[in-house]
Amino acid sequence: MKKIRLLLIEDNRLLREGITSLIKKHDDIRVVAALGANENILQKMRSFKPNVMLLDLGLRSQNSLQLVKAAKIDSPPTKVIVMDLIPLQADILEFVRAGVSGFILKDATIDDFLRTIRSVAQGTKVLPSLMTGSLFSQIVEHAVNGARGTSSKLMESVRMTKRERQVIDLISDGMTNKEIAQKLHLSPYTVKSHVHNILEKLALHTRVQIANYAHASESFQDIANNISLMAE
Repeated sequence: MKKIRLLLIEDNRLLREGITSLIKKHDDIRVVAALGANENILQKMRSFKPNVMLLDLGLRSQNSLQLVKAAKIDSPPTKVIVMDLIPLQADILEFVRAGVSGFILKDATIDDFLRTIRSVAQGTKVLPSLMTGSLFSQIVEHAVNGARGTSSKLMESVRMTKRERQVIDLISDGMTNKEIAQKLHLSPYTVKSHVHNILEKLALHTRVQIANYAHASESFQDIANNISLMAE
């Protein structure tokens, strides 16, 4: 059985050693190197030729996104998995477009880590579980597959009222339901109803996710602006 050659990049030494120790117990994955951000990562990639790089999204001394872009140019066969505690939707889209094949939350179980590594090594794209089933995950999936022209068609299936669009914008500005009600001359109950409808239509779960949706990257915002609007 051919082993998966894994390169681990993680700032936190304790986490780095812990992940390495857990993965080493499994015969089908070999950790070829476990590095901090201060080392010459691209040089190590050329030396070890890993199948998969497991990368901390928030490296202190390096820009993780730029590192991914450089790695995909320098070592195209190496697939990249990004680790983070709670990745922002805008970050996910940026990293996907840079060439990342998977995401894993740092509080995931070891089984989830192993499943993600094995799936990505076999060519599967893996999104964070918190995004599974959301409209955003569908947009990212199309970005992964290069189907840029179909994202707007996905969005067209979401019928959003002008008032709901206003509420999204005000949530992104950090306003509470009471503040939104005062600004739009609505009752707090009506605003709460709009927020509920927005969450349902976008398959999201929290106001924070709505704000992340509104504050997403410019390219994603261009897609969002194409949401089909209907009269209230």
